[in-house]
Amino acid sequence: MSTRFPPGLAVIVPAFDEAATIGVVLEALAAQTDRDFRLIVVDNASTDGTAGVVRRFAVGAPFPVEVVTEPSPGAGTAADTGFRHAIVTGATLLARTDADCRPAPDWVATARAHLATGAELVCGRSVPRRDENPTWAERHVFPAAVRLAALYGRYRKAHRDPAYRTPYVLIHGHNLAVTADLYQRCGGTARERLEDGSEDVTMLNRARRETSRIVRAEDLVVEASLRRLRAWGARRTLLWYWDRRWRPPTSTEVHVR
Repeated sequence: MSTRFPPGLAVIVPAFDEAATIGVVLEALAAQTDRDFRLIVVDNASTDGTAGVVRRFAVGAPFPVEVVTEPSPGAGTAADTGFRHAIVTGATLLARTDADCRPAPDWVATARAHLATGAELVCGRSVPRRDENPTWAERHVFPAAVRLAALYGRYRKAHRDPAYRTPYVLIHGHNLAVTADLYQRCGGTARERLEDGSEDVTMLNRARRETSRIVRAEDLVVEASLRRLRAWGARRTLLWYWDRRWRPPTSTEVHVR
């Protein structure tokens, strides 16, 4: 595994017990049209050999690959560890996706282009993973409900503080890009338990206090897994994203991510 720290763009992937599934995101990243980046996988106390899968991939990967360990549970905590490791080791541009996702082939190139033209935080579009054979409802109805919820979010009192320098936009933790400078200025991703809040929304609102250069980029596309939706159902999943108004009864179920 490479120990050098070249390119200025780092891709962060938090991972918890993803040995059986992380190959999808690794293959998608290896197929990027722009491979001038390094990959940082944050092993969030996995017990199934996730780190070993990544290290084997690293041997022939077309970019440097690192595995960083974060023992405290939580996607936001793991992501923050990865972001800060990337910054300390020289990254100036950061992108994040998740271990069960499949970024489009131009994902890195598109993220870089938006950041190069002045955006400080880029919030991309999420679509269902095609290889999971989404139903018509999963392809159209659920995403529409998520967008309506985001529109509602724009008008919520909590998201309309005069201190915010730009309107609220829909953000997905598994599809965003940010400059290292803004990440540090705003305090980055919340280090909180998954059941305690949406770390991506927390980061967005922190960033909105620091900059107006936040864009919603429909051309920055990641295919996301349907496993949470299928495990919990549409109603519970939407309530989960709506300020955790429904939570699974056990911590094991919470970490279906």
